[in-house]
Amino acid sequence: MTQTVPTQSAAPTDEARVDPVAGPAGDLPTTAAPNARGSRLRALDGLRLVAALAVCFYHYTARSDMTKHWGADPSDLFPRISSVAVYGPIGVQLFFLISGFVICMSGWGRSVRAFAASRVARVYPAYWVALGLLVAAMVAWPQVSGTPRADDVLVNLTLLQVPAGAPRILGVDWTLWVEAWFYVLFALAVLWRGGASRARVLRFCWVWLVASLLVTSMDVPLLDELLQPDYAPFFVGGMALYLVHRFGSTPGLWALVAVSFALGQRRVVVDLWHPGTDMYIQRSGIVVIGVVAASYLLVGAVALGWLGWARWRWLTTAGLLTYPFYLLHEHLGWYVITWLSDRGVDPHVVLVVTIAGMLGLAWLVHRLVERPLAPVLKRAVGGTPAIRRAADDDTTTSTATRSQPA
Repeated sequence: MTQTVPTQSAAPTDEARVDPVAGPAGDLPTTAAPNARGSRLRALDGLRLVAALAVCFYHYTARSDMTKHWGADPSDLFPRISSVAVYGPIGVQLFFLISGFVICMSGWGRSVRAFAASRVARVYPAYWVALGLLVAAMVAWPQVSGTPRADDVLVNLTLLQVPAGAPRILGVDWTLWVEAWFYVLFALAVLWRGGASRARVLRFCWVWLVASLLVTSMDVPLLDELLQPDYAPFFVGGMALYLVHRFGSTPGLWALVAVSFALGQRRVVVDLWHPGTDMYIQRSGIVVIGVVAASYLLVGAVALGWLGWARWRWLTTAGLLTYPFYLLHEHLGWYVITWLSDRGVDPHVVLVVTIAGMLGLAWLVHRLVERPLAPVLKRAVGGTPAIRRAADDDTTTSTATRSQPA
């Protein structure tokens, strides 16, 4: 799911005031229904960390290119873990599903300018630190993953390396580009000239789904980049589930969820299931479908309020750590694994220490960088208070099902 760089080459002090960003990139909004004002959707916090850990276990224990870091094939070192971790890449699709839900929630009642400022302020601080730490490690110990070129580093600072065609230094950062483009599409199609409403979100969802479906048969790279057909179904599914959460269940909304699932699972199966080949990783197509279905069911359970009992405060901490952990874990983890493995430490101990170390580093990045820097960056970019909420066009909605952005 990720590519390595060539060898040559939010900050709250009060959880009810967290500025939300979706997917791996940031915190979750609060739900402000009249009977639960200021409470977080903590189950989504937990799901985000589950998605990040799934990707992490895949990177550490299920990839053949990790042999050079472990000193042995990880599937031999961790046969049971590896057999499950091969499905870890689907954590990315879970991120995008959550992203659709959360961005729809957090964008409600915001202007395009305020929405853009909040996204920039929450995405860049941890990303810059993760990139800086990795570049420093690559320069200090180039044998692990090579040394980046200065021009590539400068492009990567902008987060525009994917469209610029530059090598990606942080392997996982391709998902940030996909999410960022979703932010652009959402801002233009939903927030611009009128703000979010049920009708505008629904129209955007159906148009994006149909357009991405048509693009699949055209083989036009530019259209693929603009419409992201591999990932559009998951963002759409998340937005549809947020509308269920906000306005209640209707046949039309569940039909949208069902269509997005049908198209999304097909994309994942094609990407991850390779029967009859000699590829290193072999997966079951049925299990892939099952994991995608479980992702939809879990986010759907949040949308319906079935997981409202999950109120543990540690879930909030899990959500706060997810984004920096996601950015830091892959390549920086290589250095920890290589150093400990070279000294003969038991592989299972190395795995636990590396994951714990990356979580600890993520906490430091959140406390020392995200919390102080995000508000400053948001003001510098020009964020403004939320605009007056756009009138909802479903007059039969129960107020108990509604939630406002943080």
